[in-house]
Amino acid sequence: MSIDIEDFEERAPEELEEPSNAERVLRFLYENRDKAWKAATIGDRADVNENSISAVLNRLKEQNLVRHKGSYWAITDDTERLRRAYQFHRANQLFNDLYGEEDRDEWIEASERASE
Repeated sequence: MSIDIEDFEERAPEELEEPSNAERVLRFLYENRDKAWKAATIGDRADVNENSISAVLNRLKEQNLVRHKGSYWAITDDTERLRRAYQFHRANQLFNDLYGEEDRDEWIEASERASE
């Protein structure tokens, strides 16, 4: 994928970041919240690889951000939960931008050292 050089020059780095698969799925489902969709259609419309869409939807279901019935999926009807998840996501992005992303292996090593 490419972008116009003017966009490249004028946009901030965060504006050029691609949304994650989960973000694309949630955005699609939210924009189409009056319907429930089959996973393949969600993947196609949200531009998520067909090999990834089931895993993405199941993770979102575990977080209670989507609903699942039969072969259909829909955005959660808990708008407060959805709002809080979005706020958490934005705060996490901000902290990662300010301080860098955390390394899971470093956390495990520090935890092991602390328990010795």
